[in-house]
Amino acid sequence: MALLLGVDTGGTYTDAVLIRDEEVVIASAKSLTTRHDLAIGVGAAVRAVLAEAGVAAADVAMASLSTTLATNALVEGQGGRVALIYIGFREKDLASHGLAEALKGDPALVLEGGHNHAGGEARPLDEAGLIAFLETHKDDVSGFAVASQFATRNPAHELRAAALVTQMTGKPVSASHQLSAKLNGPKRAMTAVLNARLIGMIDRLIGRAEDTLIGLGITAPLMVVRGDGALISSAQARERPIETILSGPAASIVGARWMTGADLALVSDIGGTTTDVALLKGGRPMIDPAGARVGPYRTMVEAVAMRTTGLGGDSEVHFISEGLQGGVTLGPKRVLPISLIAVEAPDVVHRALDTQLRSVTPGEHDGRFVRAVAGMSQEGIGPREAELLARIGEGVHPLGDVLRARIEQGALKRLVERGLVQLAGVTPSDASHVLGRVMEWDTGAARKGLQLFGRRRTGSGNVLSNNEEDVARMIVDRLTHQTGLALLETAFAEEEQGFDAEPEVLARHMLMQRGMAGHRGLVKLETGLSVPVVGLGASAPSYYPAVGELLGCEMILPQYAGVANAIGAVVGRVTMRQSGTITSPSEGKYRVHLVEGPQDFGDQHAALDMLEEVLRRAAIADAQAAGAEDIQVSVARDIRTAGIESREVFVEAVLTVEAAGRPRVAV
Repeated sequence: MALLLGVDTGGTYTDAVLIRDEEVVIASAKSLTTRHDLAIGVGAAVRAVLAEAGVAAADVAMASLSTTLATNALVEGQGGRVALIYIGFREKDLASHGLAEALKGDPALVLEGGHNHAGGEARPLDEAGLIAFLETHKDDVSGFAVASQFATRNPAHELRAAALVTQMTGKPVSASHQLSAKLNGPKRAMTAVLNARLIGMIDRLIGRAEDTLIGLGITAPLMVVRGDGALISSAQARERPIETILSGPAASIVGARWMTGADLALVSDIGGTTTDVALLKGGRPMIDPAGARVGPYRTMVEAVAMRTTGLGGDSEVHFISEGLQGGVTLGPKRVLPISLIAVEAPDVVHRALDTQLRSVTPGEHDGRFVRAVAGMSQEGIGPREAELLARIGEGVHPLGDVLRARIEQGALKRLVERGLVQLAGVTPSDASHVLGRVMEWDTGAARKGLQLFGRRRTGSGNVLSNNEEDVARMIVDRLTHQTGLALLETAFAEEEQGFDAEPEVLARHMLMQRGMAGHRGLVKLETGLSVPVVGLGASAPSYYPAVGELLGCEMILPQYAGVANAIGAVVGRVTMRQSGTITSPSEGKYRVHLVEGPQDFGDQHAALDMLEEVLRRAAIADAQAAGAEDIQVSVARDIRTAGIESREVFVEAVLTVEAAGRPRVAV
């Protein structure tokens, strides 16, 4: 009997599940995610699931981790301060693909160097300029990203720059050619920047998780779920954390298929921070050919084709004052629910809420609280941020007690984005407590928070509502509406016939919305989804029946919907891919682009065979390093030719080798 342990660290909960022989769930458990030290939540969930199953830690044959940490960090704009070394490009290229926006003011150096499309050196690398830049920034960033022009055709300058970074700073460095074999320098640079930003965060998570498991007596190897649902070793995940974006959602889709056997369905996973929607087709998740998109960022990471929306149980509730009725909208940022922060600091929270309720005039920061996150890196924060962080200290505070001037709101925003501070406020989780759907935290605090929220005045001058249950219903109805939009957007994006308009426009179109309401006038309108939806997440049973009614579709809520990510973490396969390119700089010459540099052949078949063998060895080595056994290898050759003067001329070939197998289990 092989016992497999799956763990998923989400924005709100850490889940653990034990599966016997990949066939049956024997126990599941949840614990609150502890952002200041994720290992505490991991340890609590694992201890609980071992106790529920009545098994010894030493009996666990494999452990696997999926995480929404990287996804949430990018959606919420969090992560370490990094520096980009951009070789062979122009200053204006920083604006391409949102690269400057992704840097958010972090330092960048546009440097002489780079190669041409054939792999030849375009200009020598400006090492003096690089050394000066490293001297300036070696102490004020947490990592470096390196992207060089045509590095996938010849990575020599990226490798040299990365070596200098390591030698002079000792900080982690992300080289773009190691993250993607595709052309498109700005997009590869974006991927490298985001990877560098995540390294510290994911490294801490995996390191602490491993220490926690060992402390509990689990010595089995730790795997991590990649964004395409495949498993990799913890060491590989630490080097390339960007590959774990969409790890949690990808694991949930693998888990959804395992639990339901569904061949064609939309899978919607609601967490604390995000709702992730993807299509299962032929029982397999679709892979995004353009690279994973998370929030505003398009990367070159192979991942499940998924639409991630900043919408979850802990989404910030915003008041809409416009119009006579007013209303609410949700997300995309996450805040701690008032009902949860009240469990941590009941005296502070209730005293502040009571004082605010006694006040005749609603305050700007009513029902809002703030606390610092211990143990986070503080490189590069300004004096105003440092002063505000010192004022917050270690406790929980009403936000109005901490902010002394409006100008400090910018400093607070930057601290939140860096993950140094967390805000608490009204969320759908609080609304669920008020409506009696969830009773896990402090319902009294949730009621007071929604009373305060309802006192805000709409465009007509009237208060939104004097009844906290009415406010709670508004919030849950809004969550139903926004979830429906997220599902419709994915469906329109995946429609094979295609439409001229963008999915976001189609989902919100008046005819679509009227059709879901069953419009009957001179025109009869009926719209919705014609495929089932598999609803996942701890709160899915609470929210998703109404979503199924809205969309007129079958809503499947599996028994273990709340721990689907943790299930998917252990039933996946190890899959490693290696890609390489052959070009033809002149007729009869075939150039194989290798990490060591280009190599020329006079025979096309010899070039193809040589590249395939190099890629095969690398893919198998990666799969073995990830702990795979019974490895199967498949090869795809994409050979492009052009017709010239009645004959076919070789233009380019792209080879992809895939090595896949089940992870080894300890015996």
